[in-house]
Amino acid sequence: MTEADRPTQGRPTTHIRVVAGGPIMVEGPVSIEMPDGSIVDSDRFTVALCACKRSKNYPLCDTSHRRKKALPQRD
Repeated sequence: MTEADRPTQGRPTTHIRVVAGGPIMVEGPVSIEMPDGSIVDSDRFTVALCACKRSKNYPLCDTSHRRKKALPQRD
């Protein structure tokens, strides 16, 4: 059984909020595994993950989504 398969009893719940037209907000701290296997760590209380891939600090949001033409919203 992997960590993901174990019951959540006794573990704190992670709160994730998707912001329309903006980032994905995750209660931190977090450790993010990238597709190439590298790890990005953030010890902030809340971490903004880039959803538009425009961030120069990807996978962390740098608010680049605010300066560019908005992408069509998904339902």
